[in-house]
Amino acid sequence: MTTIDQPLPASAYLPGPGNTWRSTPLTRGPWDPNHQHAGPPVALACRAFEHAAREHGLAHIARLTANLFRPVPIGELALEVAADYVGRNAAHFSARLLSGGKEVARFTALAQRENEVAVRDALLARRRPMPLRTPADSPAAVFPFHTGDGIGYANLVETRLAHGQFFKGPSAVWFRLRHPLLEGEAPSPYQRVAVAADSGNGISAVLDFSRFVFINLDLTINFLRRPEGEWVCLDAQSHLGEHGTGLAESALFDAAGLVGRATQSLAVRSRG
Repeated sequence: MTTIDQPLPASAYLPGPGNTWRSTPLTRGPWDPNHQHAGPPVALACRAFEHAAREHGLAHIARLTANLFRPVPIGELALEVAADYVGRNAAHFSARLLSGGKEVARFTALAQRENEVAVRDALLARRRPMPLRTPADSPAAVFPFHTGDGIGYANLVETRLAHGQFFKGPSAVWFRLRHPLLEGEAPSPYQRVAVAADSGNGISAVLDFSRFVFINLDLTINFLRRPEGEWVCLDAQSHLGEHGTGLAESALFDAAGLVGRATQSLAVRSRG
């Protein structure tokens, strides 16, 4: 995290009229100082889906997908949410993220009704041994990129290394929000995962950041259960294809165990 001399914003976004939001520099990503890291806008969409699902008594977000059409500018955003199908036990929602009237991303989500089911404890994912160091036992990790005036995503999140080497191939990193998504509102565990999950291709980078670009064009998060607590871990690895394509995949954990998985389709190219 870069040391800065100016006050940090209180949150990633500030509410505007209607379903509009103003992004702060805490959302700034590593690729361009004018563009957001995709994690915060994905979390913003996740928040909207959670609100829409609760209106139908659906508490679990089973899947969240982001199709990233264009870089998301740091500025005014509008989010439009629609219920595509609502049934008794599941619902499908979609959302459009707009900047200056132009669609920059589209999201979909599957929400489910939670039910009490008698399953032996030994079969539950949270009963499996945690394969990673806890946040308390993991050393601090620092993002290697600099963003504009020094304020960016690295200030939004705290990171600790659970396994491997940061930005040198497969690694596992714990994430915790230093600032809320919205001022005065505690982010949900789903939103905490969404902020972090888009970083899988970064923390498991196998290419030199100064020589290559490896941007994800999408993000899909599958949740097997409701996440818990403030800390989220990505156990991530990146795979490269032969013609500028790639895939990053992350196993997602909270302090209690496995939460789900995330995948990202990568576009790889040389800089310059």
